[in-house]
Amino acid sequence: MNILSENTAFGGMQAVFSHDSEACNCEMTFAVFVPPQATERPCPVLWYLSGLTCTHANVMEKGEYRRMAAELGLIIVCPDTSPRGKDVPDSLTNWQLGQGAGFYVDATESPYALNYRMETYITKELPALIAGSFRADMDRQGIFGHSMGGHGAMTFALKYPDRYRSCSAFAPIVSPSTSPWAQGAFEKYLGTDTDAWRKHDACALVAAGARFPEFLIDQGTADGFLEEGLKPWLFEAAVEDTDIALTLRMHERYDHSYYFISTFMDDHLRWHAERV
Repeated sequence: MNILSENTAFGGMQAVFSHDSEACNCEMTFAVFVPPQATERPCPVLWYLSGLTCTHANVMEKGEYRRMAAELGLIIVCPDTSPRGKDVPDSLTNWQLGQGAGFYVDATESPYALNYRMETYITKELPALIAGSFRADMDRQGIFGHSMGGHGAMTFALKYPDRYRSCSAFAPIVSPSTSPWAQGAFEKYLGTDTDAWRKHDACALVAAGARFPEFLIDQGTADGFLEEGLKPWLFEAAVEDTDIALTLRMHERYDHSYYFISTFMDDHLRWHAERV
């Protein structure tokens, strides 16, 4: 790994690294906050997956997680949202496709299949790097995210329930296979067979029998993307007759921004700490 930055915060270390990714066939960047407790013992790991147009830096700079993560003894890993670089396919006219919009899937369609392998990167390659580089307790992992990253977190929890002990989301895209926010990208990444899309859709995964013990979702009622792209009530309906516990909190006046995320970040970190 290459160290891009290191800063002391709340007795811990906030760092940014880059490395050559075999999964994505390019250089990838990620941020890690290591709490002070890691000098004495391995600490549990929380994965934060960011949303469309974001990088590792958005939550690192605006998410306000370090104070509580230091108090609770949590390692926070913030990956990028897609492969990057001049040789990586991109879309210059669609912010919901290409660089910054990996949707946490392994693309199967050209020209994206070579680089856009974010599921493999997040669930296999990067965890191996974290386990080998930090004092991390990989038996105690949780995952959360925002918007596109909330989609990624929820689908990974449902697909890998033995890996994660907890999952939460801020304003997630709960049904990307039926959402205009995601359908264009899914077609480019996964092809026109919508059955392939459903393997990356939290609502569809639950309908197909996937299970995870419980989810926490926070959603702002003033979110401009609520009706068209997010629709948390679809996930509420999907889990209604299952043993999946869902805490869905709707917050008046809050939007889709990091003002919203930072407001409820402490709640999410405490939620995960109780479970990991």
